[in-house]
Amino acid sequence: MKALVKSTTALLTGATALVLAGCNIGPKYQRPQVPAPPAYRGPDDTAVSSDAKDSLGDQQWSAVFREPELQELIKQALVNNYDLRVAAQKVLEAQSQVRVTRSAQFPTLSVGGSGLGAELPDSLGSSLGGSNPLVAGSFNLSASWNPDFWGLYRKQTEAARDQLLSQQWAQRAVRMSLVSQVATSYFTLRSLDQQLEVAKQTLKARQDSVKLTTTLEKGGSAPLSDVRQAEQLLYTASAQVPQLEQLIQQQENTLRFLLGETPGPVVHTDPNALSPVPQDLPVGLPSQLLERRPDIEQAEAQLKAANAQIGVARAQFFPQLSISASGGVGGDSFSNMFDTGSRTIYGIGSLTQPIFQGGKLRGQYELSKQQKEEMLLTYQKAIITAFRDVSNSLIAVNKVRATRSEQQKLVDAAQDSTRLARLRYQAGSTGYLEVLTTDTNLFTARLNLISAQQNEALSLVQLYQALGGGWQ
Repeated sequence: MKALVKSTTALLTGATALVLAGCNIGPKYQRPQVPAPPAYRGPDDTAVSSDAKDSLGDQQWSAVFREPELQELIKQALVNNYDLRVAAQKVLEAQSQVRVTRSAQFPTLSVGGSGLGAELPDSLGSSLGGSNPLVAGSFNLSASWNPDFWGLYRKQTEAARDQLLSQQWAQRAVRMSLVSQVATSYFTLRSLDQQLEVAKQTLKARQDSVKLTTTLEKGGSAPLSDVRQAEQLLYTASAQVPQLEQLIQQQENTLRFLLGETPGPVVHTDPNALSPVPQDLPVGLPSQLLERRPDIEQAEAQLKAANAQIGVARAQFFPQLSISASGGVGGDSFSNMFDTGSRTIYGIGSLTQPIFQGGKLRGQYELSKQQKEEMLLTYQKAIITAFRDVSNSLIAVNKVRATRSEQQKLVDAAQDSTRLARLRYQAGSTGYLEVLTTDTNLFTARLNLISAQQNEALSLVQLYQALGGGWQ
């Protein structure tokens, strides 16, 4: 049996020398040179100073979003979200695909055997020359190998590994997006909460106005039109309440979906959720963005895979060698099955060279090169998209902060104007139309202030995501 194994192995050893002298067809990958700007463009066409040692995108999401409620929601989402779990499953699938593809580089070895036996009556067995004339058995060992002389299988494995890397970065991109989605939904929900609170406060004030105008109208001090105008204000506020309650409950369902749960309520009571965004947020160097953004890394991994596929297509032009060997033993009884005289050994080698396939190989080669060019453009687009996202987010952080500041001044002025209008109306110095106008302006200004606060909080989320933060 040892001689059988040695003989079978010897046939494969000779071909190994050919592979060791072989070559790896295909271009070697080199990262494309994509110039990065020296600094990010900020608001008003100014460049934002960068610090190579610090960037918001390098921070953990828990250090950026400090609200305990939001942190708990993000933790739940990172465990239960279905998109993230699907992305993780795709990584496992890609790992298995690498193993499947890589297996083509190695020989295959199989073993088998057969046996046949029958026990016959003594009278019949004697007439046939023995007690068990139909006893027979065999044992065989076979091996086959396609030596990767031109690097065909190595390039296929390289492409599979790059696709695995692409899936890993895609998983990180989903994680980064999930953190941003949960934060966005939470801040939107808190904004709706505050709008509902303003609507209810306004509703209470307008109910008091209806009572006042009704009392004045009954006493002959105010016309009926004042009552009707006060009722208009009341119903405007009361109509806002169910609309906002609807949006709140739907937003809760959206958050529950991100958490991988069925529709239902979530906790959202933090009064400081829409606090002003800190100033002078660190952004780091633009060149660091290429190493941090998952979508850029994913695009480069796909570019590497496309580059390896060129080698796969190129190797198809060259001869393909196939080697197989088999050996076996057999006999009419177990005792003589492994005798040296009963063994059989053979080996087969074949070499095939494509001559004419109607342009198929040339078409595959050209296709692989065009697909690489497509991936190159995708990679370059991902980079300039990232720079655009960061610049837009920096502009938004600055301008939304200014908007919120001015909107707060508008609310302060509208509150005082409404207070004065009510005093003049109660003193009989003005009509209710002035109260109606100032009250409407105040209600709108307060809602707009909450929207500005929401937009400022969301600008931090957008900047954090644009800088590639949230997947670490």
